[in-house]
Amino acid sequence: MRIRMRIVPVVLLVLAALAAGCRSDQTTPIKTLLDDPSQFDGHRVAIQGDVTKAYGVMNYGVYQIDDGTGSIGIATTTNGTPRVGAHVGVVGTFRSAFTIGTETAAMIQESKRFTPEKTP
Repeated sequence: MRIRMRIVPVVLLVLAALAAGCRSDQTTPIKTLLDDPSQFDGHRVAIQGDVTKAYGVMNYGVYQIDDGTGSIGIATTTNGTPRVGAHVGVVGTFRSAFTIGTETAAMIQESKRFTPEKTP
């Protein structure tokens, strides 16, 4: 009985830590992605910011998110596009096309969109 009572808090602590690590709001600044795109190419990333451009037809579309550190294009094949001005979060696969000088062409293939918590 004593062993079980000691294990329960440890199990709860581990589950809480795992849940915190899986939260969608653990985002990466866009500048970080674009500063070293090869480090993130092909990896799952999460970002959040304001939609500055949006083009969509029949649930397919592309839109641009700016988080104040930079902007990046998002491609979606299932969710349509959010409206310009919306504050959204995106989880998806980062794809780097090329870097020439100070310009990096990259995009994120969206797999999930979420509404980020507002910061005070």
